[in-house]
Amino acid sequence: MNTVIVPVDFSETAENAAQYAVKLLTGHPDVEIILYHTYEKDFEQENSIENLEKLKTELLFNREANITTLAEQGTFLTELEKLARHRQVNLIIMGITGRSSLAQVFIGSNALKMAENKYCPVMIIPSNSEYREIKNVLLTSDFKNVSSTTPSTPIKNVLKTFQANLHIMNVNTEHYIAVSQEYEAEKAKLREMFAEFNPEFYFLRLYDIDEAINQFSEDKNIDMIITIQKDHTMVHKMFKIGHSKKLAYQSTIPVMVVHE
Repeated sequence: MNTVIVPVDFSETAENAAQYAVKLLTGHPDVEIILYHTYEKDFEQENSIENLEKLKTELLFNREANITTLAEQGTFLTELEKLARHRQVNLIIMGITGRSSLAQVFIGSNALKMAENKYCPVMIIPSNSEYREIKNVLLTSDFKNVSSTTPSTPIKNVLKTFQANLHIMNVNTEHYIAVSQEYEAEKAKLREMFAEFNPEFYFLRLYDIDEAINQFSEDKNIDMIITIQKDHTMVHKMFKIGHSKKLAYQSTIPVMVVHE
C-alpha cells in the first residue's frame, strides 16, 4: 500500500475519518496520506489550504505519519476520481453518518457513491467508529465463481499491511449440516488464493445476513469488514439511514468495499 486519500469537508464526520486513517497508518511511513479537499470558488482557495494545514497539524500531534495536503477547485466526486486514477491510489478512506445535518448527509452520500466506483477500494468509517488496531478482518463472499470475482490484490494489501487474521464467511438459508460440493470447491479456490494468511471459513444458515454479520462480528472481535461490490444493494443496505436494525457494525466497524 503506497497512497491513501482521505477526503475532508471539515465536518465532524470527515475529521473523525481522518483521525481514524492517521491512527491506522501511524508507523507506516511508506504510505502517503493525502488530506484532500475541493472548493468551488476562487476566493475559497486560501482558506481551504489553511484549514487543511491546520487539520494536518492536529492529526500529527504526538504521532508520526506521512501526510500531505491537496486542495483543488472543482466538483468533489469528479476531481477525486481523477486524482485516484492519476496517482494510482490504493485506498480512499471516507466517513459516513446517519445524522441529519446537511454536511454529514453530503459526506455520507458521497461515500456511498465512491464505494460504487471501480477506481480503487473505499473504506467507509461510520461516524461513531473509534480506532482500534486491525487484527481480525471479515471477508463476506457469495462463493460464486470466486476465481474471477474475488479481487485478491487489494484484500491482500490490507492483510499484509496490518498483519491481520482473515475470516471468510458465507450466509445462506440452504446451508445444513454439511456444505455442498459446489461450496467446497469454491472454498478450496479461496483457500489457495489466500493460502499465506491461513483463512478460517464459516458457513452460516441464517435468513438475515445483517443479523449474521452483526453476531459474527461480536463473537470474533472483527475490526474491519470487506465486502465485494457486485451491485449497489449491499453497500446501501449496510449504511442506509433509518435502517430498521441497529447493527453493531453499522456504528462502529469500518467497511472496505472492493470490486470484482
